[in-house]
Amino acid sequence: MKLKSKNILLVEDNHSDIELTKRALEKSRILNELVVAEDGQEALEYLFGVDPLTGLSLNELPALILLDLKLPKVDGLQVLRQIRAGERTSRMAVVILTTSSEEDDIAQCYDMGANSYIRKPVDFNQFVESVQHLGLYWLVMNEPAPPKKR
Repeated sequence: MKLKSKNILLVEDNHSDIELTKRALEKSRILNELVVAEDGQEALEYLFGVDPLTGLSLNELPALILLDLKLPKVDGLQVLRQIRAGERTSRMAVVILTTSSEEDDIAQCYDMGANSYIRKPVDFNQFVESVQHLGLYWLVMNEPAPPKKR
């Protein structure tokens, strides 16, 4: 499965979960490049970084963001808030991928515009299946929102 060679941004600070996600994507044959940001600040710099000489964005926007909530420097909710506030990023597909099953976290994420909220399964096979469904839906079946007109 591959969508116009667009990448996936994984915002995750746990190295085991990063490796697990990489393995699950490979096993699911999702070939999109995986870009990893290990904290919220790094994710925001990736999404909003601008070349000081040209004023152009440093990076192409990803097809999908997989966002953990509990992150160092800038937490996942703040990252989501800034994504939704940004003109270029406001319509991006953001899937919360976290261990939290707290009702308040779930409600807050949806209130702030998350497209989906998935609790990380502990079992690897369940996780692979979740990633496979994620990839099929968000990278193949879903028609992404067009950028906002200026």
